Amino acid sequence: MKKILLADDHHIVRQGIQMIIEDLIEECEIHHASSLLGIRKAFEQFTFDFAILDAQLPDGNCIEILKDFKTQNPTVKILVFTSFEEEVYALKFLKAGADGFLSKLSNEQEIETALAHLFENGFYHSSLTQTLLKLSQFQPNALNPLNQLSEREMEIAILYSKGYGNLEIANELSIRQNTVSTYKKRIFEKLGIKKMIDLIELMKKYHDF
Repeated sequence: MKKILLADDHHIVRQGIQMIIEDLIEECEIHHASSLLGIRKAFEQFTFDFAILDAQLPDGNCIEILKDFKTQNPTVKILVFTSFEEEVYALKFLKAGADGFLSKLSNEQEIETALAHLFENGFYHSSLTQTLLKLSQFQPNALNPLNQLSEREMEIAILYSKGYGNLEIANELSIRQNTVSTYKKRIFEKLGIKKMIDLIELMKKYHDF
């Protein structure tokens, strides 16, 4: 008897996935959760074989708890089922401990194929995710422009994204204000941007949660 957790804040989504699962597995025990808190409680009560989790729930992002789940239950196989863009977020979730990433824009056949692969092989990588995994090895900058930044440049970019000004950054890092300005110019040149709003958007999109 396989124990499976479905987590999504939309009941109709959970019901749809449950129907597909029941067609794939004859004997299974399916539990539902609609929040991160609900997921945590379920994992405290049961040992699951599989978990299909929405990335974003009302009380937070599930990437925050993937590592804990894998620590508590190393054998659980987790598929992130989400509307997040696969090309931007898939590798982040895989790195955090997920065993697969599936877009909610997928048709029913694709969803069934993904779930079947997860249940049979313990993971699911779409053709796009496979391409991203290869690119991450050989062309990391193509996936994440922030990879071009040095450690210090990234540190300063993070502070800018938090709303710090040049003087505040200089004080925070114990460097001169004109040095901060020089770093800002380098950051903008490397990323091909001209405005602070562009940097903030890139940080939101590509920086880890």
